[in-house]
Amino acid sequence: MTTLENRPHTALLVVDVQTGVVAGAYERDRVVGNVATLVEKARRQQVPVVWVQHDDDALARGSDGWRIAAELSPADSDPRVEKNWADSFEDTTLESMLAGLGVGRLVVAGAETDACIRSTLHGAIVRGYDAVLVADAHTCSDNTSWGSPPPETVIAHTNLYWHHHAAPGRTGGTVATADVDFA
Repeated sequence: MTTLENRPHTALLVVDVQTGVVAGAYERDRVVGNVATLVEKARRQQVPVVWVQHDDDALARGSDGWRIAAELSPADSDPRVEKNWADSFEDTTLESMLAGLGVGRLVVAGAETDACIRSTLHGAIVRGYDAVLVADAHTCSDNTSWGSPPPETVIAHTNLYWHHHAAPGRTGGTVATADVDFA
């Protein structure tokens, strides 16, 4: 139902599942395991897996913290996007890459729920994409010392409001890892 013309395909968008991002994340091992399951499922269905990596002073390109989590194995042929902003589309090659692949629907997983995941979901919807959040394949760190709710509340709230999110001609929604259908 995307509003993007001639974009019938779906891609799995894995956002910032980097060693330094998920090191202390809530339910890290379960979430990374679910991302691995999604990657395997996407590859079996010949769906592109797009890896997004954040780069800033704390996550310098090429550093150990910048690398994709060790449990995940991006293929050499998988598209990669480097970003400096929360929204994976902002000042990156993501849009042109997805256009070249004919992608109009995104299945989104990764970190940080309350920053890059939310920003990327909203960025996708406003740019005309359908954007589905995998409810059990995103996580965040504990930022309660800065006034944030606990991670489980951040994740639950994001799942709640994204489950019902839509815009004219575009859909959001959530789905569990086990129920993801890339068709």
